[in-house]
Amino acid sequence: MIPVAGPDAALDLFARFRARAGCAEALRAAIREVEAPTRLEPGCLHYRAFESVRVDGEFCIHSRWRDRAAFDLHASLPHTVQFVATVETLIDHPFDVALTIPMR
Repeated sequence: MIPVAGPDAALDLFARFRARAGCAEALRAAIREVEAPTRLEPGCLHYRAFESVRVDGEFCIHSRWRDRAAFDLHASLPHTVQFVATVETLIDHPFDVALTIPMR
């Protein structure tokens, strides 16, 4: 059963990206470029990017959103749309993120 979050529930996003061969620096740059405008969004409670110490060219993002409306707005903003389009060309797997709530 998929848990249902109330409309006012905070949401956490987890994303993991593996760079295509030769694309790690471009992927790192894309992640850094979207960081500042994302953090400035009023619904963004937290944003942090990580780099794997085990897998070369693997990066993760964790962000927390005030509620679903804040995340939906984020997903529609030009800097996010551009980020997704750019990253899709730099990773060796389909673009995917996990939008989550705490386990009950």
